[in-house]
This record gives sequence, structure tokens and C-alpha cells, in this order.
Amino acid sequence: MKILVAVKRVPDYQVKVKVKPDGSGVDTEKWIVNPFDEIAVEEALKIKEAGLASEVVVVSIGSAQAEQQLRYAMAMGADSSILVTTDNWIDSDLASKVLAEIYKKGEYGLIIMGKQSIDSDSSQTGQLLSTRLGIPQGCFASKVEIKDGSAFVTREVDGGLETVKLPIPCVITTDLRLNQPRYAPLPGIMKAKKKPLEIIPFDSLGIPYEPKVKVKKMELPKKRTAGRKVGSVEELVKALKEEAKVL
Repeated sequence: MKILVAVKRVPDYQVKVKVKPDGSGVDTEKWIVNPFDEIAVEEALKIKEAGLASEVVVVSIGSAQAEQQLRYAMAMGADSSILVTTDNWIDSDLASKVLAEIYKKGEYGLIIMGKQSIDSDSSQTGQLLSTRLGIPQGCFASKVEIKDGSAFVTREVDGGLETVKLPIPCVITTDLRLNQPRYAPLPGIMKAKKKPLEIIPFDSLGIPYEPKVKVKKMELPKKRTAGRKVGSVEELVKALKEEAKVL
């Protein structure tokens, strides 16, 4: 069984990002693998190490610079990677269409990805991909067990845990408590440089560029003004009504 793992290049959450002067996006010098997707890579590797999968393939959609994040995933232990190149904005719906085409080109038994990316926080791609492919989904997984040709996915719900049994192939999205991703060792980093990376231009997939979500402008929130003290309840109520306009 081959496992397809989707990873996304996102700004490092430990670095303060800046909004570009024209408001078209964010400006940062450091990019990383989306943390939820890193968990997905780790889970795929654990499944392979348990003898339940033969190959782990990572795929990303974005600019040529996303090769760095794919190389990191391969340094962790993934066998090969696919980069669908485009410099255009890709929303969740468009990402699901691309991943569906990549899935159809290979014989994959599982698709694993993070439940959301830390930049857009949409949490939609896994569900959309499952619907497009007509295969079951297990989202927000905190535990995954593969046995007897099925995937048992445990997820946190209000008041406890829920375990769903999914026939393979299926889509699984990972939550934070699923595992602790390993660090890429130095030998793994050296080996990753020689592992196969397939480049597929977005235009070659025959998918119309029709994102449903468009980013018109980004801007920093307005700076908060300093608070002030009032002398009485009456003055407070008046300020809330006339100044803050919340009453």
C-alpha cells in the first residue's frame, strides 16, 4: 500500500511576519512545513515502519521554493515527492482538485494530511478531497490504527472520544495529539537530496484556475488605544454608549 501525504509551505509561526506594502500577502524570510502536515508525515512513516505500507509519497502545491519543505519531509523518511508548481493563490477547493488528480495518477491506499494549515486555517481540504474522490474520511484524528483492511480513526468529540472504522482507501486528517514528529537526522537530510522529486506544472493538469476564495487585501489590525478610568458608573455607561457604541 502506498500512502500519499499532502504538505503545505507556510510561514514559520515563531517568526513575526509582516504584511507586504501593497497588502497582497505576508512577507517572511522563514518558511516551514505546516505543523499539522508534519504530524501527517510522521503518522505515515509509523504505518510504513509497522509493515503496513510500502511507500510514502509527499505532495505539495505552490512555488518552486516549496521543494525545501518536500526535501525536509523526505529527510524525515518519506520515499519520494511531487511538487505541483504554481505562483497563484490556491484555496482549499482548488487544492482538493489538484490532490484528486495526483491521487488518480498513483495507486494509493491512504491519503493523510493535516486537519488545517496555520496560515489560512480553513480546515476544508480533506473533506472536499474525500467528497471528490468518493472515498470515506476520518478527520481530526488523535489515533490511527490500520488492521484487517480498514482504518480505525479515533477523534476527540464533545464529552469523550469517537472511533470510526473506514474501509481503505480513505482520507485521514491529523490533529495535534496524534503523535510527536521526529526530527530529520543529518543522514536523512543528505539522503533526501538524492530522493526523487517529480515536478508537475499546474497548467498541465487541465484544471481551470477558479479559486472560490480570493484574497483582496491584507492589513494589520489597528493599534489598540490606551484605556482610561472613569469616575462613576454613569460615566462608564455614557462612554460605552457614545464612544464605544456597544450599548
